[in-house]
Amino acid sequence: MTTAQPLHAVLGSGPAGTALARELVRRGHPVRLVDRSGSGPALEGVERYAADVATAEGARDAVAGAAVVYHCVNVGYHLQVEVMPKIQEAVLDAAEAEGARLVVLDTLYPYGETHGAVMTEDSPWNATTRKGRMRAELDARYLAAHREGRLPVVLGRSADFVGPGVLNSTLGGAVFPAALTGRPVPALGDIDLPHSYTYIEDVAAGLATLGENPDADGRVWHLPTAPARTTREILALVEQRTGRPIDVTVVAEPRPFGPFDETFMAEYAEMFYQHTEPQILDSSAIEKAYGLTSTPLEAALDATLAWYGEFLAARR
Repeated sequence: MTTAQPLHAVLGSGPAGTALARELVRRGHPVRLVDRSGSGPALEGVERYAADVATAEGARDAVAGAAVVYHCVNVGYHLQVEVMPKIQEAVLDAAEAEGARLVVLDTLYPYGETHGAVMTEDSPWNATTRKGRMRAELDARYLAAHREGRLPVVLGRSADFVGPGVLNSTLGGAVFPAALTGRPVPALGDIDLPHSYTYIEDVAAGLATLGENPDADGRVWHLPTAPARTTREILALVEQRTGRPIDVTVVAEPRPFGPFDETFMAEYAEMFYQHTEPQILDSSAIEKAYGLTSTPLEAALDATLAWYGEFLAARR
């Protein structure tokens, strides 16, 4: 007689949530992928489910029967400060009531300006921006919920995403289509500073690993991330792979470009320090603890360019 595997519920069907759902299926877990519409391409082994997890009822419906809940929900950038705390409250309450473990996909925002210091899990939380302080406050509440015994919680922090399906990243929809078609490629800030990017499949592998290992609970982990390269080095690698010269347009200050409109950039202005000082993430802790390795940046760029090639062909 076989025992059914416990359900893993992934909240949020963006690039991270979708990649995570696939990774969990690959590892043999039943998976529910939740967003507000419940629509999207069929994913083998994945149940798509419609629920609004910003509401108490929607969050309860989304996590019903789940042993592990992954919070990968995001909202429009200009709505984050107002909406993300409401989502946290609903998801925490629902996961606690269900008796589930909670794995949270997190950002580097709580660290604030580091002045080039390498970010480890022990780095101080010095955020001064609205969104940075909001993220730090959320994280403090998550960890407090764990300490207080409400439910097991673990946080996985990622640098900027890169990879197949990643559009709304500084190394995403504004860069790769332009590089493939010969249009000007925008690059933010000082392009000779090192900047960490986390490959979307490594985000998925890291979160899935945290979801499978309760001994990870109660703390922040950095998800597997390749060694930082300068923006100039990354664009040179892209240029080598496309076989055409890249016309780089340096965006030295916050202004609309590519898929990032005026509304987004007005909100992003306070975070622009990420492009005027080095952003270097150390993920050695999770790699040593669980035997993970980050995908080399070259391989990540190969996969990303292949995906964008198909993406552009489908739109013609």
